[in-house]
Amino acid sequence: MRKAIIVNCELLIVNCILLLAACNPVKPTSKTTYPETYTSAWEERYGVCYDSVPYAVVALDLYSDGLSLDTAERRMNGTGYNLYLSDIFVPGSVLAEGEYRSLAPDSLTPQPFTFLPGRDYDGTPHGMYLLYVENGKLQSIQLLDSGRFVMRDTTGQQTYLRFTLFYTDASGDAAAYECAFQGELQWQNK
Repeated sequence: MRKAIIVNCELLIVNCILLLAACNPVKPTSKTTYPETYTSAWEERYGVCYDSVPYAVVALDLYSDGLSLDTAERRMNGTGYNLYLSDIFVPGSVLAEGEYRSLAPDSLTPQPFTFLPGRDYDGTPHGMYLLYVENGKLQSIQLLDSGRFVMRDTTGQQTYLRFTLFYTDASGDAAAYECAFQGELQWQNK
């Protein structure tokens, strides 16, 4: 009986340690080599969704080689990077050709061809950020402070996106990140 109590206590301690480890917030990534190209991308169309903003909103959801989106489950599968930009204000109802710039943190007045910078709201990323996923599990989050991207529709079926993004790395230094996507830009209404 005493041996069973000791084993149960040991199991309880191990489970508590695992639970505490699982509750730690996701820390910014310390990786400095991010992918230069993304192999798949989605445009998420929200329409006019803010009462005080008359512009339609879309988001871009990009995946590096090795990482994919299971659209039925809305889960990421595999290992790789997910670049996400939400709240992109468009001149019509969909992403249009042109250059888009992030709004300045002190001036968040949306206009067409602008998007929100990355922000951390109580441990949840918003705006633009980069996720690192390993075997379908989130490993790290890197907020992106500012940036711009160019969108070109090259043939009607092929979209070209070129990003220049800026972030603060793990040591507190400013860093630049450049990447691109060329391929079919899939879309879904939200």
